[in-house]
This record gives sequence, structure tokens and C-alpha cells, in this order.
Amino acid sequence: MKTHKIRDTSATTPTLSLIDGVLSLSELCNQLQVSAQTIYDLRSQGRGPRGFRVGRELRFRISEIDAWLMRLESEDDRRHQLRTP
Repeated sequence: MKTHKIRDTSATTPTLSLIDGVLSLSELCNQLQVSAQTIYDLRSQGRGPRGFRVGRELRFRISEIDAWLMRLESEDDRRHQLRTP
């Protein structure tokens, strides 16, 4: 009986850390409680989160979503400060 040695590729196999930090459009919409159209509209206005496509599906890195939300908060703070006498 011939036996095969299983090669350990754990040192050369990339981790899934980049994949772990990704949301689909529907997951993002669920988290923010907005419609997909809202995200599409914001992106077309240049005010939405940066994303990328995997095939036909739109994906967003969680780090990009965090940065985008911080930008929205900063913009909102500036708008309110301008109105305050």
C-alpha cells in the first residue's frame, strides 16, 4: 500500500484577513438600515463608500466603511458649526 505525505502549506497559504473585513451591499444596507438605492445614489454623487466588484456583486471593505462614516460625521459637524452663531 502506497502512502502519500501531506505537505504543510500553512506557511505559504495566504490568510483570509482581507476577505474577513468585507461586506456585501445587502449586508451594508442592513447595518445602516438604508436601501441599496441610497448607497448607489451616494456613490454616484461621490459621497458614498468606496467599493469594488467581485463579478457583478458590489463589496465594501469594513475599513473603508469606517473611514467613510467618519468623513460623514465630520462633514455633518462642520455644517452644524457653520449654522451656529
